[in-house]
Amino acid sequence: MDSFDTPIVSEINVITLNCWGLKYLAKFRNERLAEIGKRIGAADPVPQIVGLQECWTQEDYQSIRKQTKHILPHGKFYHSGIFGGGLAILSKWPIEESSMFRYPLNGRPTAFFRGDWFVGKGVACARIRYGPGLKDIVEVFTTHLHAPYEAEPNDSYICHRTAQAWEIAKLIRGASERGHLVLALGDFNMIPLSLAHRLISTHSPVRDVWLLLHPDSSLGAAQDPVEKARRRPIPTANFNVTENGATCDSVYNTWRWSKDQQKLLGPNRPPIEVPGDRIDPKAKRLDYIFVNTTFNPANPADGGWVVKSTKVGMLSRHPELQCSLSDHFSVETTLLHSRSLETEMKEDEESAMQNGVYLSSPTSSEFKSVYDQFKFSAPQFLPLQTYDEILAMISKYRAREAKQRRYRLYHFGGWLVVSIGCLVAVWWSPRNYVSFILMLLSTLGLSAGVIDGLIGGLFVGSEIRALKEFEWEISNARAAASGDPHEFAEEGIKDW
Repeated sequence: MDSFDTPIVSEINVITLNCWGLKYLAKFRNERLAEIGKRIGAADPVPQIVGLQECWTQEDYQSIRKQTKHILPHGKFYHSGIFGGGLAILSKWPIEESSMFRYPLNGRPTAFFRGDWFVGKGVACARIRYGPGLKDIVEVFTTHLHAPYEAEPNDSYICHRTAQAWEIAKLIRGASERGHLVLALGDFNMIPLSLAHRLISTHSPVRDVWLLLHPDSSLGAAQDPVEKARRRPIPTANFNVTENGATCDSVYNTWRWSKDQQKLLGPNRPPIEVPGDRIDPKAKRLDYIFVNTTFNPANPADGGWVVKSTKVGMLSRHPELQCSLSDHFSVETTLLHSRSLETEMKEDEESAMQNGVYLSSPTSSEFKSVYDQFKFSAPQFLPLQTYDEILAMISKYRAREAKQRRYRLYHFGGWLVVSIGCLVAVWWSPRNYVSFILMLLSTLGLSAGVIDGLIGGLFVGSEIRALKEFEWEISNARAAASGDPHEFAEEGIKDW
């Protein structure tokens, strides 16, 4: 198809969803993800770009692709880590380039029961061409940041998640500087205006689509300190999904019900409806769509993309199992190109004139909020104390890891000595069973010591070096924010 036959794209519909497709662990995984594919395939408006998280298996990915190929013929399943990153991108338009960026800081191998390190979390990147123009490209980034296992600020992985937010912000900034439309989608495991959220929205030219259209929405669950400080009434379930954009821990979601309540669900059972006015103190927003809504001031005729609407989706349950499709709800948004605004405004004005009402200017019309998006100018830097907070966090975590490294290396050295002692003691063993016990102790102990030594010497060493890089970049950003030239001496080299 040549460029003259290519239709001009004036609207892009986007969906992001954490599918909760954990192999062997997520209940009804196959049935739920197959239904997710059906819902995406029948969505209204029809999506052109979809980002999925926790879609771990090729089987589930292919099931979704089969249900969506009529509207999303292009897709990419991303491979990462030992068990896979669980990320996928579906598109109406061809994917010209793709890559999988692994986060330098991403959990610990010793926390095998959590799995973040083993899945190799990172950013799935896709460059998608939606039109014939040089800049008719959207760069899509889909991610799933490290999960919190304790409440902030006591979360031992907050340094990892902050570093990951910093890394994706750099990717977004680079794409935006190339003049492309940017979409960052995913389960960011952060609440609005948290440290990670502020890093992304300040150090990259994107905006949180929900916060853009709902500036007074909640900053967390009603029971969280940051939300309690606002002294707002505890929201209802309906208010949380329509105004606060809650995608996780909602009373609407059956996977947050008690085991006894979940047992009441299933085929041939009466449906259990949750009233919209039920109090919902735990629901919060963890899933996001970020987009750069600005345009080139040097050439306003080029226009730009704005957010027309956004909503929480995938609320309805599986038709037979009666369970929610995932433990998260989706975020869905419609982007509108500014060139189509004039057309819509003219149509509205003509309709209004026919009915005896005249819209005198865009500032008095329903498009005011859309035009206001062009006027937005995000601050270039965070307050200096925020950078100091991050540097203090890095320093504290780095000291912790250095101590852990010493302990693990001591453990290896200790067991090496004990193992040699056991082997020597075998020579004077009075009984065969004593020799066996000494050999078994030596083998098991040295094996544990070697594993600990490898973790301390290799993994923790790599983590400390990644922390040094992160520290340097934050220090550089702080220097730029203070207006001072950054003269950051290399380690071991002093300026005299």
